[in-house]
Amino acid sequence: MADIPIKPGQLTTRAEMQRVFGGGEREGIVPSTTTPSILIYTDHDSGKEYGYQDGWLAEEDDRGPIFEYTGRGRIGDQTFLGPAGSRNKAILRHVDDGRVLHLFIAAGKVPGSRSDAKQQRYLGEFQLDTDPPYTIREASDPEGNQRRIIVFRLRPSGDVQHTNQDVLPPAEKTHARRVSANVSAGSMEEPTRGKKTKSLRSAQPSTIAEHRQTQISLAYRDFLEGRQHEVFAYQIKIADTTSILKTDLYDATDHVLYAIKGSSDRQEIRMAIGQLKDYCRHIDPADPTLAVLLPEKPNVDLLDLLERENIKLIYREGETFAEHATPRLHSEL
Repeated sequence: MADIPIKPGQLTTRAEMQRVFGGGEREGIVPSTTTPSILIYTDHDSGKEYGYQDGWLAEEDDRGPIFEYTGRGRIGDQTFLGPAGSRNKAILRHVDDGRVLHLFIAAGKVPGSRSDAKQQRYLGEFQLDTDPPYTIREASDPEGNQRRIIVFRLRPSGDVQHTNQDVLPPAEKTHARRVSANVSAGSMEEPTRGKKTKSLRSAQPSTIAEHRQTQISLAYRDFLEGRQHEVFAYQIKIADTTSILKTDLYDATDHVLYAIKGSSDRQEIRMAIGQLKDYCRHIDPADPTLAVLLPEKPNVDLLDLLERENIKLIYREGETFAEHATPRLHSEL
């Protein structure tokens, strides 16, 4: 994209950005109709009213910093589908559509203005993370109802302003909060593409394995609920960090914590073991039975690995689910 007349850290207004980029002056997500741009606006103050906070994660990974931005939708579940989800879809598809994400943060009332218009501080250009592009969480709306929200993971794609005032506050203590099992899905339903050509976008949450993970999670939840089991998930805030962990299914009736994978290969099973060992420390009541849910039975060596870790195995078998023999304890390990 050509040089733009604004730099990271510079103060501006929505009206001015409308003149520069096109698009409207309202909404948090503003796709332009005249330039290849999507303007994204956030406000530290008003976001809390709707059960979320946007900002930089304090923890960076090996690819650098991440800015979390909550999708559009103040009441009810957020979505990518239909008119209600069109602006969330615009962010999700921005690479395919050749659009650049420009991020702004509200910075107080415009000096001398008689209206409620706020200044906007420009952070810079961003692109949706490749893996994962977003996560699903549960939050309260202004009426106190629980709902699913889409939290986009934005990566800088050039120079940006990264200041402490925009970093999310760390949790004061570790807290595991019970949430709906709906948030355990790896991704939300996305609109099908009209074109038959392969998607060009860098963010591709709907891989085959992730699709299988979502499908097996939904099927097994129905399986348990059909047997009158109470099933939900946990959303875990970790003390002194801004990270929020999210478990897969938890069966409160049998006190079993599940890690769900869309593949039965070694890498996925290793990941499942690590997640279970990490999350189970924060579950109340303590010491749940640990279990891995897989689309098919893995090979003998991986069965032995799960047994040695005292982790139960459930796997898809035709139209139902089967359980591997009870794991043995290895006292010498």
